[in-house]
Amino acid sequence: MHLKRVGRRSKDLMVALCFILFLLGAAAIAPGTENPAADGFDSAGSDARAIEIADAVMEKMGGRGNWDRTRYLTWRFFGRRLHVWDRWTGDVRFEEADRITLMNVHTRHGRVWRAGEETAEPDSLKKYLKRGYRAWINDSYWLVMPYKLKDSGATLTYRGLAKMENGRDAYVLTLTFENVGVTPQNKYDVFVDRERMLVEQWAFYRNASDEKPRFVGPWTGWKSHGRILLSAGRGTRAHSDVAVFDELPRSVFESPDPVDMMAFDKAR
Repeated sequence: MHLKRVGRRSKDLMVALCFILFLLGAAAIAPGTENPAADGFDSAGSDARAIEIADAVMEKMGGRGNWDRTRYLTWRFFGRRLHVWDRWTGDVRFEEADRITLMNVHTRHGRVWRAGEETAEPDSLKKYLKRGYRAWINDSYWLVMPYKLKDSGATLTYRGLAKMENGRDAYVLTLTFENVGVTPQNKYDVFVDRERMLVEQWAFYRNASDEKPRFVGPWTGWKSHGRILLSAGRGTRAHSDVAVFDELPRSVFESPDPVDMMAFDKAR
């Protein structure tokens, strides 16, 4: 009997210990920690409500874990400029007209070909690498902005509720920047659908001090790509050939030979 009671007591202690560990684990992944801000995000200057909404948007799009596991993205910016981006290494393939740029956006080093001929002249190479980098900065933001609401150099504030041009209610977040990107003076109002919790509209201000936006446009056509959601529709224009890949051959980033991105196996 004594041994039986000791065994039962030990079992009860183990159950209690497991429960405590569960609670500690739950505390470790409390709301707000599943989507940590990038180094340099202005947490002090950002609103708690805005951060809460940004985290909910990330979760709706697939979650931070799935975003971090997404390696290769490809798209044609408004159906014209082709980008293939290795998010893990910073390698990009950029095709525009008769020019192919293979570079790394972290080092900004790379090679350029025009009409099949490699550009060796230093000033021309520098110019085209700069153009490729700036195009990647601009075009990737038009594709993945909602994933970058807590990026380095960003400040996120909550403006309240408003009607979007489609008549639906939205939470409005204002996104400003400091010492980041190539146009840190810009400002965006980001409209998050109140029910769907997806970005469905944005307003662009050339300067943060401007009272009226330069344009207001929709984000539509949200679809599943690999483990995440991406939006291609931008009103009268749209990105094309949007895809996510788990694996791509290195030749995509090292050879100017033509590639058919849709021929590769997509992420599942």
